[in-house]
Amino acid sequence: MRSLVGWDSDPAVAAWPGLPPLAGDATADACVVGLGGSGLAAVEAFADADLSVIGVDAGRVGAGAAGRNGGFLLGGGAPAFHEAVRRWGEDLAIVLYRATLAELDRLADDLGPDVRRAGSIRLAGLPGGDEDRSAESADCARQEQAMRAAGLAVERYAGPLGEGLFFPADAQVNPARRIVRTAERLAGRARLHERTTVRAVRAGSVVTDAGEVSAGLVVVAVDGRLELLLPQLADLVRTARLQMLSTAPVPTGRLPCPVYARWGYDYAQQDAAGRVYVGAGRDRFVDAEWTPDTEPTEAVQRYAEEVAARMAGQPVDVAARWAASVGFTEDGRALCLPVDDGVIACGGYSGTGNLVGPVAARVAVAWLLDGTGPPAYFRSDPT
Repeated sequence: MRSLVGWDSDPAVAAWPGLPPLAGDATADACVVGLGGSGLAAVEAFADADLSVIGVDAGRVGAGAAGRNGGFLLGGGAPAFHEAVRRWGEDLAIVLYRATLAELDRLADDLGPDVRRAGSIRLAGLPGGDEDRSAESADCARQEQAMRAAGLAVERYAGPLGEGLFFPADAQVNPARRIVRTAERLAGRARLHERTTVRAVRAGSVVTDAGEVSAGLVVVAVDGRLELLLPQLADLVRTARLQMLSTAPVPTGRLPCPVYARWGYDYAQQDAAGRVYVGAGRDRFVDAEWTPDTEPTEAVQRYAEEVAARMAGQPVDVAARWAASVGFTEDGRALCLPVDDGVIACGGYSGTGNLVGPVAARVAVAWLLDGTGPPAYFRSDPT
């Protein structure tokens, strides 16, 4: 099955001239491995501290999960807010939620109209059909109650898509455009290199296929396949494949903002041209999707087509299909932990890295610079 990434047709992404690979050994105060949303946030944080920075990525910026995800900019972490309260306590759940919204504000300031602050919708079940939605409806009610008690913005949703919750503070973006524009903005403040594969990370050194970077401070900002790069994290994070497709344009208006359903396993957004971007079905093929492979599969894509038609409210024509690797943790907490002297790894965002990832990366930089340890909503203990 041929893989094309629908987001990459955006003019800013299609015109991206690329960054040079690392050309031999180099030295800097800090090195960042991975140039997705979290890695670029780490680059920025180091540069803001007036440190010299080298950033490397194995492919094009945004060619991994950072530029291949659903483009949802949602408050909070992987667990729904009420579940985060149950797992971590209300105080930590609120702090993370507000930290992600602050990151969203920062992103909107940097990217302007590329960030569309239209909110998001959680549906109890997919649009249409006669499935039993009672369990998810009850869960939506619990989430609403917990968020209202915490003073977080939430509204009931009832409309052509079904019933659920509306979160007015959320937003959407073309994720590939976001990464390319961010890399453009930071390229004058750091030495950034694409097509530079990292072979080993250790205290004071990042070894690549093009040379060795000597740096006293290192942030590894890799989500999917993190345990392949750092095998010592294999008990904490596991790579999964998330599959998506995009459609030819259909009439706009039915999807006014990012929409997710069926406990978040199925999700969609529509761009201004009418194209619908859909991710779906990992839970239905769960054994096959625990893999570092990034090729789309017929079974998941067939189900995603059904989801696309139900989200769009009409038959759709598929324009592109793709997949990406992301990291999952057992309890939904992202990782932000030391793996060697002066080396901190971030990842395991459990499918919600667009805002959690940069928050984790900024925490990692602060930890390296001034010893400020991370909040307990991040996993910071390798044991």
